[in-house]
Amino acid sequence: MALKIRLSRGGSKKRPFYRVVVADSRMPRDGRYIEKVGTYNPLLPKDSEERVNLVEDRIKHWISKGAKPTDRVLRFLAEVGIMERAPRNNPNKAKPGTKALERIEEKKQKEEDAKAAAEEAKAAAEAPAEEAAAE
Repeated sequence: MALKIRLSRGGSKKRPFYRVVVADSRMPRDGRYIEKVGTYNPLLPKDSEERVNLVEDRIKHWISKGAKPTDRVLRFLAEVGIMERAPRNNPNKAKPGTKALERIEEKKQKEEDAKAAAEEAKAAAEAPAEEAAAE
């Protein structure tokens, strides 16, 4: 049996509240679980002590039995110091997509065309003035 330590959603619509549970990985998210080992209330401020409550000795027990925490639960466990979480790095996340790159390219092209047109208009305005001054 593959055990997971994961979140099970409760609460009403737009008011989430999660239980940290040990469950068989084949069970539904909010379905049957083996044991409740904590709670998580995302509506509380991040510095609140009641935001995440964990029963550390039971979590350690289940980890020793082979339970694997999900990524979000692993973050909670790393904050408490039960497990280590390897830092992730995705340098491509901040790069714009292809459509955004096309829009940026179009914008640059329009700016260059506007500059060129302004320079041509300025040169054309100066040319007749120079001819009148020469006569």
